[in-house]
Amino acid sequence: MSGADEYSVLFEPVKIGPVTARNRFYQVPHCNGLGHLRPQAEAAMRAMKAEGGWAVVSTQEAEIHPTSDLSPYSENRIWDDQDIPALRLITNSIHEKGSLAAIQLAHNGHHAQNHLTRAPLLAPSELVLQTPYPKQARAMDKADIREFRKWHRAAARRSREAGFDIVYVYAGHHMTLPHHFLLPQFNDRTDEYGGSLENRVRLTRELLEETKEEVGDDCAIALRFAVDEMLGSEGMQAQEEGRAVVELLAELPDLWDVNVADWSNDSATTRFEPRDGFQTTYIEFVKQVTSKPVVGVGRLTSPDLMASLVRKGILDFIGAARPSIADPFLPNKIREDRIEEIRECIGCNICVSSDSLGVPIRCTQNPTMGEEWRRKWHPEIIERRVNEEAALVVGSGPAGLECAMQLARRGYEVTLAEAKYEFGGRVMQEAALTGLSAWKRVTDHRIYDLQQRGNVQLFTDSRLSASEVIELGMPNVFVATGAKWRRDGRGKSAFHGAPIGLGSQIFTPDDIVAGVMPQDGPIVVYDDDQAYLGGVLADHLAQVGREVVFVTPASIVSPFTELTLEQTKVQRSLLEKGVRLNLSQTLAGVAPGQATLQCVYTGRENSIECSSVVLVTQRMRETTLYDELCGLTASPLKTLELIGDAANPGLIADAVYSGHMAARNFERNADDIDREFFRREVISLESA
Repeated sequence: MSGADEYSVLFEPVKIGPVTARNRFYQVPHCNGLGHLRPQAEAAMRAMKAEGGWAVVSTQEAEIHPTSDLSPYSENRIWDDQDIPALRLITNSIHEKGSLAAIQLAHNGHHAQNHLTRAPLLAPSELVLQTPYPKQARAMDKADIREFRKWHRAAARRSREAGFDIVYVYAGHHMTLPHHFLLPQFNDRTDEYGGSLENRVRLTRELLEETKEEVGDDCAIALRFAVDEMLGSEGMQAQEEGRAVVELLAELPDLWDVNVADWSNDSATTRFEPRDGFQTTYIEFVKQVTSKPVVGVGRLTSPDLMASLVRKGILDFIGAARPSIADPFLPNKIREDRIEEIRECIGCNICVSSDSLGVPIRCTQNPTMGEEWRRKWHPEIIERRVNEEAALVVGSGPAGLECAMQLARRGYEVTLAEAKYEFGGRVMQEAALTGLSAWKRVTDHRIYDLQQRGNVQLFTDSRLSASEVIELGMPNVFVATGAKWRRDGRGKSAFHGAPIGLGSQIFTPDDIVAGVMPQDGPIVVYDDDQAYLGGVLADHLAQVGREVVFVTPASIVSPFTELTLEQTKVQRSLLEKGVRLNLSQTLAGVAPGQATLQCVYTGRENSIECSSVVLVTQRMRETTLYDELCGLTASPLKTLELIGDAANPGLIADAVYSGHMAARNFERNADDIDREFFRREVISLESA
C-alpha cells in the first residue's frame, strides 16, 4: 500500500453542519501574538496554513466585548462593527486557499484583567485574580448574564458578516465565562446558573442555542470544551462530569472540539508529556455520546496515529495547534507521500512563550513562522541563487544546519564542516538530557534534508583553521561555531564571577552533556542562567541517582519556564526526586568540599557541603576562527558572516532563525533587507 493510499482516510471531506471541510486536518484555535494589532500579518500566517492543506483554519481568541480585554496580549477582537474589515481580511485569505475559516468567540471573565479598558471584571462568583495584580472580579447578576448573552449573539452575527464558516462557543482552558460557570471552583451560585451540573451548564446551552439562531443556516457552530481538568477528584473528570456535559449538549453543536484543561496540560511540553496523542484517553468517549464530528488534539505528529484515530472512530478531525506551527504544510506532505520531509513539532513551547511575552509567534522548527507578511518568508519556497556558486558553513549546530540547508535549497554548492564526530551541536547534546529527547527532531530533519541533496558535502571531524578555510577556495563563509559555558561563575548576578578556590571541582553544562560526571557526594547545580537548562541538569543528575542541591538567585526554579507553561512541573519534578532547593541565593564562593551562598535580599552568608559545583551561568561565544579570518590581510573572502550562538547566544529557536535569515539574505540588496526588518503595520488616524 502506498503512503497516499495508507492515509487516504485523512483526505475524505467531512460535513460540519451547513459547511464541508475538504479533508480531516483542522488547525484548532491558537494564539499568535499578531491579532488586532497586526491583521495583515495574522491573515498571511493563517493563509499559509490553508495553503499547506489544513481544511479548517481557526483564529485565536476573539474578544467579544471591552469587558474581556486581554491587553497587552494581541488577540483578535470583535467588539463592534469596526473590527469586521480586519477579520474579513483573514477569512478572505483563508478562503482563497480553499479552506474554511473558524472564529473562536471568547469572553474571558476573570481571566481577562481589563488593563486597557479598566472595565469591571465579571465572573460567576466573587473571585480574586490568580495574578500578581491586586484585583477582584464581581459576581454577575441576572442583568449581567443577559448582557453577556447579547454581546455573544452580536459577535456571532459579526462573525457571519466577516465571512467565517464556523463560529465557536468556547468553554475551556479555565479561560472563559462558559467554562467558569461549569466549574464548581469558580461557581458557588445558588440560582439557576449554579449548583447542579444541569444549572452550571445552562449558560453554555443558551449560548449554543442563541448562536445557532443567529448564524446557524450560514455557519457551523463549534463547542470547544475541556472534558478533564487533570486535577483528579478535585476537578472535572472525563469519565464523570466531563462526560455528563457532552451527554447533556450532545447534538447542539455541529462540531465538538475537545481537549483538557488548563492550558499547561493541553499544551504540555514533551519534557513532561512525551507521547504523541497524549490526550486520547481523555477524549475517546466523545464520539460514543454524540453523532456530531469530533476534533481532538495532543501534539499529533505521526500520520500512522492520525489515520488510526480516524479508523477507530475516536476522531473525525486531526486537530493541531503546535504541529501546524512547526509545519504548516504537514497535510500536503502526507497527501503527497513526503512524510520524511515533515518538520515535526518538538513540544518545546517556544511558540507559547512568545504569547506569554505578548510578541509575535516564533517556532524552533519553523523559523518562517510569524514572518509570512513582514519578511514574505514561505516555509517551503525560497529564492534561487543569484551570482555566487559555492558557500562554506563551519559548524553544524542549529544555526549551521539551517543555514546550510537553506543555501542548498537556493541552489548553491554547500560544504558543511563540523569539528566534532557528529552533526548537531548543542541540540544533540541537550537532547541527551532527561526529558529533551524529542529535541533531536531539529537536527534529524535538517540532516536528512542535506543528505538527499547532490549539491551538499558533509564533513565531520573537520576542525578548520583560518588558513585551511582559505585553502578550500570558497569565497563565501558562514561561521556557526557556537558558544561554551563559562567556568568562573560570571552571570546575571555576578558580573565578575565568583571566587573559586584551588582544588575545587567545577563543571559546566558542556561537561555533563559530554558525559563527564562529577564525583560522588552532593552536587551543587548553580543556576544563574535561570532559563531551562539548570533545571534540566538537576533533574538529569537526580534521575541517575546523584545527590543534588539546586541553588539559584531566582525565587523559583527556572523562571523562564513560566513562559513555556511548565515551571510548576519543573519544580515539582525536582522536589519529587529529592533535590534540595536553595532559592534566592547567589554563589559567593567555592572551596574544596563546600560552597558559600549569599541571600540576595539580606546579604547573609551560609556554607553548604558539596563535592562539586556545576555552573550554569553565562556562555562565551566561540569566535576564534571568525576573528582570525577577519584579521587576514588581502582576504579572498567575499562573504564572512558570524551566525547563531557564535553571534548572539540564545535559545535554539534563535540560532535556527539566525541561520535561516543568513541564508535568505545572502546576495540580497541591503536596502531590501532593511525594509523588511522595519516593515510594520501602522494604525491609521481617524477623526473621533
